[in-house]
Amino acid sequence: MWKLLKIELFKIFKRPRTYIAFGAIAAIVFLIQVALKFDGKSYVDLLMSNLSGSFEFSDEFKDKLLNGYLICFVILNTLLIQMPLLVALIAGDSIAGEANMGTLRLSLTKPVSRTQYMLVKFAASVVYTLALLIWMAALALFGSMLIFGTNDMVVLRSEGIEQMKDFDVLWRYMAAFGYAAVALTTVSALAFLLSVFAENSIGPIIATMSIVIVLTILSEMNIPIYDKTIKPYLFTSHMVAWKGFFYVKADAEGTTINGSIENLPAVLRSLGILMAYIVLFFSTSVWVFRKKDILT
Repeated sequence: MWKLLKIELFKIFKRPRTYIAFGAIAAIVFLIQVALKFDGKSYVDLLMSNLSGSFEFSDEFKDKLLNGYLICFVILNTLLIQMPLLVALIAGDSIAGEANMGTLRLSLTKPVSRTQYMLVKFAASVVYTLALLIWMAALALFGSMLIFGTNDMVVLRSEGIEQMKDFDVLWRYMAAFGYAAVALTTVSALAFLLSVFAENSIGPIIATMSIVIVLTILSEMNIPIYDKTIKPYLFTSHMVAWKGFFYVKADAEGTTINGSIENLPAVLRSLGILMAYIVLFFSTSVWVFRKKDILT
């Protein structure tokens, strides 16, 4: 199994198109960092404009606000919406690409079961997803910390602001990236499932993005009948729950409680739903592939 996994990873990372996603992430992160480095104060003023009627913010506070932690939060809000497409580029090609090149039948002549073959293929897709996320974390978090420094972090919400001490932020990002890994693996599992049904990789990639876009729209719609019947069970409704790690509790005097998470059960519930989708998508893909006729 380990040898097969190394072969699959070699096949993925030897293709030049694999690095398109890494280049795209680097370009987006760099552009955001450059823009905020030269015009960050204007961006902060825009963020604070909705709260200016209720709160007064000093220039010193605004300067402290523009630090690496906030920059990374902005980048995550931007990139995690686009990354499902980048993930689908590889996962959607896993089985369909082999079928298109005519190597699927040859691959199954090896002394491994179809279930083991699928497990190795999916594991390779997950490794690629994690590599992409680690690359983004290195650029968005540590790169922004290097360029902008660190300080207390402030997250704006509709009802006010959340302020966290600088020593209470880094672990939250580690948890958020871990959650994002599960969310992106869910998309990877969906693309992997669709790849089983196709003979070329274009179909699964386009289908995955179409499904994600449609479900995301449904997740954002504020219609009462959807809120209680459909939205709670859509995986797209739970993909942005990583933000919950940055919503903190406060005591009776309104002072932030260090190390706290406002609604941890809801975050864990969303995490469980995403993991259930991964199991569902992958087990379905194995079941379909085991019955697939590869001789015609």
